[in-house]
Parts: sequence; structure tokens; C-alpha cells
Amino acid sequence: MPQSKPKILLIYTGGTIGMIKDYETGALKAFDFKKLLKRIPELQLLDCEIDTISFEEPLDSSNISIQDWQNIASIIEDKYESFDGFVVLHGSDTMSYSASALSFMLENLAKPVVFTGSQLPIGDLRTDAKENLITAIQTASLQDKGKPVFNEVCLYFEYKLYRGNRTTKISAEHFNAFASPNFPELAESGVHLKVNREILLKNKGNKKLKVNKSFDDNVTVLKLFPGISKNVLSSVLKTPNLKGIILETYGSGNAPTSEWFISELENAIKNNICVINVTQCSGGSVNMGQYETSTQLKNIGIVSGKDITSEAAITKLMYLLGQKVTPKVFKTIFETPLRGEMT
Repeated sequence: MPQSKPKILLIYTGGTIGMIKDYETGALKAFDFKKLLKRIPELQLLDCEIDTISFEEPLDSSNISIQDWQNIASIIEDKYESFDGFVVLHGSDTMSYSASALSFMLENLAKPVVFTGSQLPIGDLRTDAKENLITAIQTASLQDKGKPVFNEVCLYFEYKLYRGNRTTKISAEHFNAFASPNFPELAESGVHLKVNREILLKNKGNKKLKVNKSFDDNVTVLKLFPGISKNVLSSVLKTPNLKGIILETYGSGNAPTSEWFISELENAIKNNICVINVTQCSGGSVNMGQYETSTQLKNIGIVSGKDITSEAAITKLMYLLGQKVTPKVFKTIFETPLRGEMT
């Protein structure tokens, strides 16, 4: 009996991949998603069945919100049993944030969710949209003995498939717009699709998909810089209802040792504000205590972000706060990899 073709659901949220140029203003605007598929007849050659669903109002990804993440997660939850894989078309500007958020939302995921988009619109002569879309669908439909090869939230761009929550956007003008500084790519597309099977997340038994939609947005990110003042730090930490802050520090997690600086952070932690230490460097890991300039941070109970990206750190923070994780166990849980987001 012939095996049925994998069924893939294409979820269009918006982004450059589905844009056309307004010739009056020169600005890019979204167009009817169904026309997008007509522009890529090659999709019919893929060995899978493709169905589509679109946001009613396609979004520029700069406008993406927690509610939009919840919408994507709800679509996947509703269609989970009917499809073998999902491809999310998304603007590249915030794609790493969304891929990270979805990785935390989709607990016990046993099917691929592949984010992709493009730097140029689908109708552009030199567009990267076709290759990205075709290979993202091919990746999502890849099976081994009737089971999906990938069981996680991924991001595909310019010949490389990454773990979604390990990515960051590095270029606004090159086709290779994304990087995964601290983790190898899951697969590389060339003449053949080479899969790095040793590092894939393993499907843990037959646990039912659990979709966690509660996120808490009472958070912020503060990037340290030479000359940062007490007034700035104090005003940020006194934000009404603030529950967590991602502190982007220098190098391997280093920060000023000024008494006022440490005191402000210590008071915030005593007031149950979660403070996460993440490095500003594009690659590398936080290692508090390696230098004197991070020892005090460790001593006052700041959470180590290890080698997590800022995008994964802020979404993980919102996710854990949304799950009502208590301050007593927050540090332990944050410093533990939940979806392969840190080493």
C-alpha cells in the first residue's frame, strides 16, 4: 500500500515574502496570500500536500505581539492532528523572537514548525523567497520511516536550517540574514540536504502536545554602556509592575562594580524582580565569577543566561512569568534548557 504524502500547513502572518511595491509611494505592502502560491508553480513538484491559512490582516513583523504568537500557536494546536508539519511565513525583523516564543509555547512538540521569510518580495527578479519557501516546505515534510525528522521549532534562511531559539538576525541587506552563534545548524541545503542528526531535539515518547499561551509582558531589556547612570538604572527598575529584566552585560557577563549599581540590582532582586545576565557579544557565554566584574552579580543572585540569545532570553522570561513560576525556583528553571535554547 503506497504511503500517503506528508501534509504541510503553510501559515502566512505577513512579511516581505508576501509584499508588493506600492508604485505611488514606493513602500512595500502586503497582498493577497493566495496570489503568492500562484507565483511559485514549483511548489506543485514537491512530494507533499500543501494547505494554506493566512492572518486576516497580514502583519509587518515589527508589529508582532504576544497575541499574534498566541494566534500562531492556536492555529498549530487546532490543525496539529491533521498535518505532519507547519511552515510559518513571517517577516525577518522579529522572526527570531517569534521562533523562540513558539518553541516555549509548544511543549512536547513532535512535528516540525519551520519559520521562514525573505529579504526581497516574491515578485522581485532576484528574490530569495522561492528558495527559502520551497526548502522550508521540503524540510517540514522530511520523514524517516513515516515519522518527521524534525520535532522542534526551526528557522530556515539562505540554505541553512537553524534551531529557532538559537538564532539572531545579523543583516538587513544580505540574503544570509540570520546566524546561530552558539549552536550548529540543524541542516544545510546544497545539492543534497545534509541533516546534523546528532544535535536534533529528540521526541520524548508519545506525550500530548501542550500549548502554553500565557505570557507576561511586564519585562524589559537594558543594554549596559560605559557611563550608564544611577538615574537610568533606577528609573528602569522602578517601572510599575516590572517583574523581570534582561541585563545585556559586557563580555562573559561583566558589569560595573560601583556600589550604587550592585545595590540597585540587589534591591530589585529582593523585590522579586528577576534579573537575567545575558552577554552583549554576538557569540559566547555568560560565566559569572570568571572575572571580578561579575563575581558580585553572582553573589547577589542574578540569573545566568549562559549562551542564550537576547531574543530567546526575553521570550523565555515572559513565558516563565506567564506560567507563574515562583521567584524561589525561577533561577533554577531559567538556567535549565527547556527547548535546547542554551547549552
